[in-house]
Amino acid sequence: MDMRAAILHEQGLSRPYVISQPLQVELIGLDGPRDGEVLVEIRAAGLCHSDLSTIEGIRPRPIPLVPGHEASGIIREVGPGVEGLRVDDHVVMVFVTSCGQCPECVGGRSNLCGSSVTAKAKGELIAGGRRFNKKGGILNHASGISCFAEYAVVDQRSAFKISDDIPLDDAAVFGCAVITGVGAVLNTAAVKPGQSVAIIGLGGVGLNAVMASKIAEAGICIAIDVHDDKLTLARDLGATHVIDARADNIIEIIKDLTAGGLDHAFDMAGNVEVLKLAYSILRNGGVLTSAGLAPAKAEFSLKPYDLVSREIRVQGSYMGSCTPSRDLPKYLDYYRCGRLPVNRLITGSIGLEEINKGFDDLADGVAIRQILRPSA
Repeated sequence: MDMRAAILHEQGLSRPYVISQPLQVELIGLDGPRDGEVLVEIRAAGLCHSDLSTIEGIRPRPIPLVPGHEASGIIREVGPGVEGLRVDDHVVMVFVTSCGQCPECVGGRSNLCGSSVTAKAKGELIAGGRRFNKKGGILNHASGISCFAEYAVVDQRSAFKISDDIPLDDAAVFGCAVITGVGAVLNTAAVKPGQSVAIIGLGGVGLNAVMASKIAEAGICIAIDVHDDKLTLARDLGATHVIDARADNIIEIIKDLTAGGLDHAFDMAGNVEVLKLAYSILRNGGVLTSAGLAPAKAEFSLKPYDLVSREIRVQGSYMGSCTPSRDLPKYLDYYRCGRLPVNRLITGSIGLEEINKGFDDLADGVAIRQILRPSA
């Protein structure tokens, strides 16, 4: 079949992207699903900072490629051997698949399963090879999803069936922003009732972490960012305090609010300066959890003495330490009962032709989660 897709031909182009046009909308071919794969009509895809990092060149990837890893859609075809999924099922896609057999999967940490790492590094799907057809050479997949297109062929383990009553625009953000932000608070950090929390960086992931802190019944939740509108929204979503990250005495402010420091500080920006701030505002026994994706070569220094003398912990959170089959139904229930109003994070919707401007808006911080509707 033929379809339209946004193709990244070159990483690291200068901004504004409406001028440099890193993403080109083109007509390409797509082969049908192979064993264990499904064809999904993409109804909604979120523009995420991970995609922006790929465009910026912070995350090297085989190019040209069709980006996008956070999406929802409707299954239009199932390949041989597919179980539990049917044509017309509504699905959310996730970018890490679980083999169910490796030590990580068996140990309950399927988010760290390495079964798809090699294929993704080569721009292929897990079953091997590519499903794109384009004159002039190879066109690669991104994260096994490639949802900045009208359709995608994905492994069945990347597609999770959801109820038809959930709006697909809202459902899309569960595939990355929700599981990453909510999971970091509830799974990785396991915030307990009454504990104090700071969320630094209020993008889609950070604001989901704010909502999760309320679900966890944190005693104090401090939201930190440089954008006033995001700080206002964070307060509406459950933050007890909001602070402009540019405040000269921000460390003193936080320590005054928390009687000396926080139980948990979350880096949701992927920035070394944010990591330094998060580390500096912990109380004895505090935990720094980083779910922001810093540049691959960035380094963060700390005092090993503190790790012992103060029992400080520093940990990463990948995909919110989630097992999608366990956590997605629970998070969707939170959404249904109003405890996870992800619709409030959606800044607006765009078509494929507007995708470069969409990433300009994301980079400028004026958008939280824009929803791409490829078929619009």
